Amino acid sequence: MQRAFLAGILLALITPCIGMTIVLKRMSMIGDALSHSSLAGVAAGLIFGINPVLSAAVVCVAAALGIERIRKKLPRYSEMAIAIVMSGGIGLAGVLSGFVKNSANFSSFLFGSIVAISREELVLVTVISLIVLITVLLLYKELFYIGFDENAARISGVPVQRINFVFTVLTALTISIASRTVGALIISSMLVVPAACGMQMGRSYKKALLWAVIVAVSTTIAGLILSYYAGWKPGGTIVLLEVVWFVIIVFRKALIKK
Repeated sequence: MQRAFLAGILLALITPCIGMTIVLKRMSMIGDALSHSSLAGVAAGLIFGINPVLSAAVVCVAAALGIERIRKKLPRYSEMAIAIVMSGGIGLAGVLSGFVKNSANFSSFLFGSIVAISREELVLVTVISLIVLITVLLLYKELFYIGFDENAARISGVPVQRINFVFTVLTALTISIASRTVGALIISSMLVVPAACGMQMGRSYKKALLWAVIVAVSTTIAGLILSYYAGWKPGGTIVLLEVVWFVIIVFRKALIKK
């Protein structure tokens, strides 16, 4: 359970950092596209005897770069790039899953199994989390600029293409490690919902990001405790608590306006 708490808190720290920029860029569905693509990597890893988390990371990064490539070629239809990659990822995962001998292993990646995380997987989560956190801190201003307006960022001298490339890789790595712990079907919600809560509570980008992290960490801790005693799935419990928090914020703001 200690590993579960550590892995959960690490993911709760990095998912809002990635999710805030995703929401600002109006690419909320990219989490679904990459998480579904990661399942193809999981299936491939199980088939060929490779660590499924590593194979998921490789496929996830490739899918993310594919989305960026299509967005660059068709800038007016950026949402179409996400739909294309997600469709391809789902199709490939569906085909490859038929060749997986132990279907239980594959199914565990759908909703995650954070309480069963191994020491090696915890090390991988820790390393990637540190990489994501350090990179986000170093590129804080650049991510802020491209999140609001890429054209203005480009005029201001921000290397938009390079920053987008780095951010895309960070997003893919975050989703690939989270698919093992909280589940491929749930990680998209953990990227978007805390960011949405933060944007409702904070009046500036910095405060919104801080609130998003607070929401993510608190709901992760509460979700793990509740799921342990109630016998629920940890990933689903965490996401439900995040959604409840968002609903409370919205209702509270509506009551204040009245």
